[in-house]
Formats: sequence, structure tokens, C-alpha cells
Amino acid sequence: MAARKSRRQGGQAVKIVVTGPFAAGKTTLIRTISEITVLSTERGITDETRSRKAETTVAMDFGRITIDRDLVLYLFGTPGQERFDFMWEILGEGMLGYVLLLDADRPETHPEALTILEAFRRMARVPFVVALNRADGLDTRTENELRDALLLDDAVPVVPCDATDKESVKTVLLALLYSVLDEIEQTAAHA
Repeated sequence: MAARKSRRQGGQAVKIVVTGPFAAGKTTLIRTISEITVLSTERGITDETRSRKAETTVAMDFGRITIDRDLVLYLFGTPGQERFDFMWEILGEGMLGYVLLLDADRPETHPEALTILEAFRRMARVPFVVALNRADGLDTRTENELRDALLLDDAVPVVPCDATDKESVKTVLLALLYSVLDEIEQTAAHA
């Protein structure tokens, strides 16, 4: 798993990728939590998807959050449109884990999310969480339907989230960090 010393503070710098279908809220999630102005490569949309939003990420979004003096998360957001899928592998290089973000109001994007998830699973065997944006909560039926659609086992955390709420985004990132720690402990136990 990739972690490196941060030149900024002497602690660990950890790369986290935020991915998911078009218009799921990836850029919003990173902007909500980042302590720096987010570097974003958004461009105007000229096709039929313009009705969902005016701009889309074409390369990446980049933000940062300092957890404490020993841990800094670098957040990389992927483009959601499949025509920019070449960026997924570039951004996934060296990641410690990832968040697959979906819009709770758009279950029709589940097949697209599965395609993204399969690409990331081929790329790296790292922990991930599924965050369901715009979900007021997560009932068992909704969670089971999502797990079935994405072929998820019970060990993968599925977290309701509001990408515009800092505390909600923290909950998602903490769920991912706990998954990463569990993976490290399991690897150490089998070594």
C-alpha cells in the first residue's frame, strides 16, 4: 500500500481516490472537506448530459485534508464520464484506498458504477467504501439492492452521505481509513 512521508509536516501522506459515475458529487465532496482551494479541471458540457450540470471534470480534482500532524490525506477525484476513463488508472496509481460515490436519487447509474468499480478492482487490491450521496439514511432494502447491483460482499462499508456536509464527508473518509487499518492489521497477522 502506498503511503509516503509528507515533506510538509514529516508525517504520512496518503493518497485517496474519489470515483463514481457522472454527477454523483465527487467534486463537491472534495471541495467540502479540503483545507486548500481545490485544483479542478472542469470544463463546460456540450452534450445531452448538460441537463444534469453545466460543467464536468475532465482530468481530476485535487484537495488535501490534514488529519493530524502525522497524517495528511491527498484526495484525487476522477472524471465520471467513461470517455475519460484513461484518467482512472493514472489517478489510481499509488492509492491507499478509494471512495466509490453514487447518487441515491439515480439508481440507473448502478451499472456504470459497477464498471468503474471493476476497473478499480483490477487496478489495485486496496480497501474501498461505497458512499451513497443524497441519502438521508440507509435502510436495509436500499443497502441490499445496492450490494446486489455492485456485487459487494458484506465486508465493504456502505455509508450514507451528504457531499455538501463536512461532518458527513468526514464519516465517509473515516470509514475508509478504518478499512485501511483493518487491512494493515490482517496483513500483519498473516505475515
